[in-house]
Order: sequence, then C-alpha cells, then structure tokens
Amino acid sequence: MSTGKEAVLNGEAVLGIELGSTRIKAVLVDGTNQPIASGSYDWENQLENGIWTYALDEVWKGLQGSYAALKEDVKQKYGVTLNRLGALGISAMMHGYLVFDKDGNQLVPFRTWRNTITGEAAQELTELFQFNIPQRWSIAHLYQAILNQEAHVPEIAFMTTLAGYIHWQLTGEKAIGVGEASGMFPIDSVTGQFDAKMLAQFQERIAPKGYPWKVQEILPKVLSAGESAGVLTEAGAKLLDPSGELAAGVSLCPPEGDAGTGMTATNSVRPRTGNVSAGTSVFAMIVLEHALKKVHPELDMVTTPDGSPVAMVHCNNCTSDLNAWVGLFKEFAESFGMNVDMNQLFGTLYNKALEGDADCGGLLAYNYFSGEHITGFEEGRPLFVRTPDAKFNLANFMRVHLFTALGALKTGLDILFREEGVEADEVLGHGGLFKTKGVGQRIMAAAMDVPVTVMETAGEGGAWGIALLASYMKHKSEGESLGDYLSAHVFAGEKGETLKPGEADVKGFDAFLARYTEGLAIEHAAVAHLR
Repeated sequence: MSTGKEAVLNGEAVLGIELGSTRIKAVLVDGTNQPIASGSYDWENQLENGIWTYALDEVWKGLQGSYAALKEDVKQKYGVTLNRLGALGISAMMHGYLVFDKDGNQLVPFRTWRNTITGEAAQELTELFQFNIPQRWSIAHLYQAILNQEAHVPEIAFMTTLAGYIHWQLTGEKAIGVGEASGMFPIDSVTGQFDAKMLAQFQERIAPKGYPWKVQEILPKVLSAGESAGVLTEAGAKLLDPSGELAAGVSLCPPEGDAGTGMTATNSVRPRTGNVSAGTSVFAMIVLEHALKKVHPELDMVTTPDGSPVAMVHCNNCTSDLNAWVGLFKEFAESFGMNVDMNQLFGTLYNKALEGDADCGGLLAYNYFSGEHITGFEEGRPLFVRTPDAKFNLANFMRVHLFTALGALKTGLDILFREEGVEADEVLGHGGLFKTKGVGQRIMAAAMDVPVTVMETAGEGGAWGIALLASYMKHKSEGESLGDYLSAHVFAGEKGETLKPGEADVKGFDAFLARYTEGLAIEHAAVAHLR
C-alpha cells in the first residue's frame, strides 16, 4: 500500500481516463505503472432522429462521476485525498463527428462510430484518395454532411473526436494523438501528420461549395506519443473535479483513441507485433513494416500512438451467437434440476471443442447478429447448417461456433497475410474469447497462423493504456521509444502464455473457411427471406 499512498501524497500518480461505449473508466498508476486505484461510470448511447449519439452534458457527468469514484477509492484505500497528479491522459472511442463554430458552440449532436450513414461519402473518398475510408471516420461524416447539404457545414470552425473535445476543454489545446488522428483523416506515415496530398484533393473537391474554411484549418494539431499536449487549466480542473480539490498545471499527453490505448496496454506498438480483441465484436491490428501494395476495403489503415502504420481488420460479430448457444445448454441443464456455474459451463464446452475434427466435421455456422462489411452483408441472420453426412456431435458443434466467431476476421487476415505478405512474429490476445484458458487462444492461433500470447494484464484495458502513455510522456529517457519504454518499464518480466499454431488446426481452419466462403449464399438467402 505504501507505494500507492506515497505516489498520491507526492503528486506523482498518473491518471488515465477512457470513455468506452458502455463505461467511463479512470485508472491511477504509481511510479512502477501498476494500477493503484480506479473508478467508473456506466452510460449508454442514445438513438435520436436516427443518429447514435451521446449528449455532451452526459459526457461531463460521466467524467466527473468516474473521477469522483476514483477519489473515493483512493480515500478508502490510503486514507488521503487525491488533489495532485503527475500526468494525465484522455482516451475515448475513436472516429465519429463533433463540430463546433468559432464561439465553441456545438453545431450538431455527436455522431458516434456506430452510425452507418456515410456510405456514399466513404465510397467517394476511397476512390478519390485511393485509400480506404471507413464509414466511421470523421472525414466520411464531414463529407456526407456536405453531400447532404446540411445547414451547419458553413459554420464549422473546429472538428474533432470525443477524446479531442475533452482534451480541448481541459487544456484549451486543439490537439490530438496521431493514432486517434488516423481515425479522422489519413496519416502520412513519413511525416506523422495528416496526408498533405489528400488534404489538397479534398479541398479541391469541395472548393465549388465556397465554404469559408479549409479542411486543414478545422482539423486538430497532430502530436505523437511522448510529446506534451498542454496543461490542465484552472477551468479544466474544475470541469474534472467540481469540488475544487484538484490542482491545475499538470501536463497532458496527446489524447488517443481506444485502438491506440489497446495497442499500448498489450505492448503491441513495434513492427511485426499485433493485438486482437475478441468479445461481442472482434478486431485485429498488425503493426506494419511497410505500406500495403494496394487498397483493400476490408482493411482499415491507422497508426500506433507513435505513428507507425497499422492495418486493422474490424468485424461486427464475434461471440454473441456462441454465447446464445451456451445459454441454451444452461437452460437444458437447469431443466434437469442442475445448478449451473457459467464459468464451468463455458470452460467445459470450450474444451470439448478441442476434441472435434480439425475442420469441424463438415458443419457450418454463421454468427451474424448484424451486418458484416468484410463479407458484404448489411444485415445478419445467425445460422447453423449441416449436410446429412456431416459429423454432428457436441465437439464439432462447439468447434464450428468457435471457428465461425473468427470467420469474417480470418477473411480479412488472409488478405493481409497471404495477399499482401505481411508478417507478424506474435499477436497479443485479449477479451472474453480468451477467458477459458488455452481454447480461444488455440483457435485464434489457427485462424491467424501466428503465435498468440495472452498476458495476465490483458484485462486492465484502455484506461490503463492511456495512463501508460501519460507516464511515458512524463518519465521517458531522451530518445527512448514507446516500444522500448513499455518493454523496459511496464512489461519487463510480465507473465504471458504463448501458443503456437498447430499444423492440423491451421489446415482445419482453412478447410472450414473454404466451406464458410462457399456457403455465404445461404446467409444471403436467409437475410432475403427470413424476416
């Protein structure tokens, strides 16, 4: 306890706050980068006039709530009041659209990453730039508003993300981390800034509209990990801690998105490393050694917090259908009067999958609760299908549902690894799929054909990741890279278990994927005819 208490009393504790889609979490770390206190606030997005949004009043209520819970945790653990910090960092869901006029007034409700209302804009910009622009990105939202001739567009003076907005209010600085910036507009990996050629192309495209602004003027300043992005003002300190006990003047690191903090929290920022998050949705991020040869709509191009290029495969569906089937087995057991422990049930069924045939015995399933852009679906229908001669048993049934949870991801990764020739030495896994030891990890290794490591700290999450970025800014040695800092001061001696892909599992997943790809017509028919 002494290390945590001393860090608080000496004003050396570092705070990271991340605004996730359902929870705002604050994590305080000591000089060894270990969490010493935390606080959280639950919240939900709202669907208003067809737009998924969060009200900015709720943003501040949530930030203040999570910080107050953190202060209370410090008080309970150490008997002292948190009133000084060593460094601070803000993170939030990437992408989206927040725009303000010259007086700082919000022009339209926050449009989150969840909205899929920018298809026309994303397609046009992808063709213009010859660079994949996902619908989630800020520039796609801006261009769609232009195409829609929305009245607010001429009034725009500043466009940012949620993390960038909060940072601006806390510091007065319109700045953003390069990883977060890469979800706003394409980044030139050589300069670490917004791509100048593409900025010019965009400006030329919208010039006939005669807007009083240029796109480069309304975007935030791009900073890299390790740089100071401003200090907490008196007004900013009051916004975070209305009690007035928090002192101003602490330095903030560049605000980052949840992808960047996930890379940091899994020590996946060097070329040839990567991380995969597998839960309700699934995404994999691989840090590249060089640019890709061509544009792929299945792959998002972003960066690490220190500007290295990253290819991202993002899929909407992962474990929801798998969890639904486990729930059915729970209901079956309870019908016989059994008291079911869910952890034991998941563990038993997951391990049963390891007894199945390598290719799932000819079974086929689709886990599409919603659409899946990688395979070309705007809607989804969960499906299980088999031929009369398929090997239908419990082991194969569980195995096919684990495989299909990664089917769309595998489709995107095959483009990355096999078409583009990208190589990864190791991938760090985190999320609910990896909770049952060794099972999800083995299936993921088979899908990726890359060793997969799960660390004990994998559950600490993005709030810890942004705290690490703030700590790096404060404590780094001259010339020390982010990767070197994390390896030396955060993950040195960190216990992790690595599983290499098994040859039979890899061949089995490839055979399953061929069946999965061929059977997509079945899923299309289900979407068309099952209402």
